[in-house]
Amino acid sequence: MSPADDDTTVRAAGCVLWRPAPSTASPGSTAAPGLELCLVHRPKYDDWSHPKGKLKPGEAPLAGALREVAEETGYAAEPGAELPTVRYLANGRPKEVRYWAAAAGTGAFAPSDEVDRILWLTPQAARTRLTQPRDRAFVDALLATRLPGAPGET
Repeated sequence: MSPADDDTTVRAAGCVLWRPAPSTASPGSTAAPGLELCLVHRPKYDDWSHPKGKLKPGEAPLAGALREVAEETGYAAEPGAELPTVRYLANGRPKEVRYWAAAAGTGAFAPSDEVDRILWLTPQAARTRLTQPRDRAFVDALLATRLPGAPGET
């Protein structure tokens, strides 16, 4: 039986939230803009991660992922490609987290007890800052989706 088939599995969802990096190109340049990824700091665990959280009973994973992004970051999100699902043990229970790429829309961050800080970082800096090694794979998965406006995209 896989963790996804187990009724004790904690189900969660989140997003790798991105936005175009502020342009540093000179006027008239044809250079593609870079990307920034949003990481959240959770004081309870003193860690940096992608915005995510547990699903409410009956909640669809994508709806839960977008709700968690809004709650944790203050930003609306436009979902893109589904990214890999991760499964691991958390406090002795199986946990399954589904992820999507999501473009940041309008919003503003407000600290809370759950998330006290966010950072917008380049993909490389985000990989370095992420606390859990398993979360670093989502940076590569996001970049592999060949986002419109991403470096190398025309």
